[in-house]
Amino acid sequence: MGTLFRKVKADDRAIAAIDWDMTPDISFGTFESWGGRERVRNNDELIYYFYVSNWGHEPVVCLMERGVKHAKILAKVHAPRKMVSDCVRDQGSSSIFEKSYAIDGKLKKWLLDHVVDHFDESVVEAVVEEVEVEDMGSGLPPVAEVQFEGGQIVLPSAPAVFVEQDLPERILKWNLYDSKLNPQGDFANALGDNGDGLTVTDCRTGLMWQRAGLDISSHRVMRKKIAELNEQGFAGFDDWRLPTLEEALSLMEPALNDKGVHLDPCFSAKQPFIFIAAQRTPGGYWFVDYKQGRPFWSSGTIPGGFGRLCRKA
Repeated sequence: MGTLFRKVKADDRAIAAIDWDMTPDISFGTFESWGGRERVRNNDELIYYFYVSNWGHEPVVCLMERGVKHAKILAKVHAPRKMVSDCVRDQGSSSIFEKSYAIDGKLKKWLLDHVVDHFDESVVEAVVEEVEVEDMGSGLPPVAEVQFEGGQIVLPSAPAVFVEQDLPERILKWNLYDSKLNPQGDFANALGDNGDGLTVTDCRTGLMWQRAGLDISSHRVMRKKIAELNEQGFAGFDDWRLPTLEEALSLMEPALNDKGVHLDPCFSAKQPFIFIAAQRTPGGYWFVDYKQGRPFWSSGTIPGGFGRLCRKA
């Protein structure tokens, strides 16, 4: 049987289509393609699916909205606890970085009976998204007043191709923090405020960084965004680029900040994992994840990630 599409409501809004074939492990690349056929063709097209989130104290069924530039939970569904727990248990163990599970046949039937075919508002809790102004910090000194011990460090800046076995040497050479490979790492930055509200400069590496960054997109679209940003002269410059592994990890702080990422608070947390100028052989792209404190690679043909660009100051 092909994909089933049904109707459901969340917070008085009609949700057009539930994709019962969609699962968390394949949704990452949905905004661009899936299985060789186009799924989301433009910014206005959205996909909805149910999955089990096991990130909290107990697993819960969620209704996810996935689009080109965002993924957000629209509702939590109060399905029978044992049914949800059994669904997680039967799928086996997962890594500490993956706590989202596909629904099973029993949960699907329950959702059809209690949410989709016969909507029971008592079991659906709408998730209201709060508009939050992010605190980007104000404690950095102006670049001209930054002081630090030792000389400037020049990190590798050329795009690279490498495999997992190369990571320890690259990370340990510069004492870069990695939650698994070098948890004692602590690269000493010397960050200064450029006074434009857009960028900071690490005087130790001589790199200027975006404080925020670019929205999630495919690798192809990310390259296009960088070209457009340079054409526009972001912050007055036209030589912005993706950072290398070493450059991206140089920003990694050993401890999570109040925004839940391994970064100085002057950086936005809205780009939790970013593209870097590195590919994996025989295939894949490398990323740096500031939420989990580590690099990782994606084998997707069109992987998605955020951008935080840098340039030589």
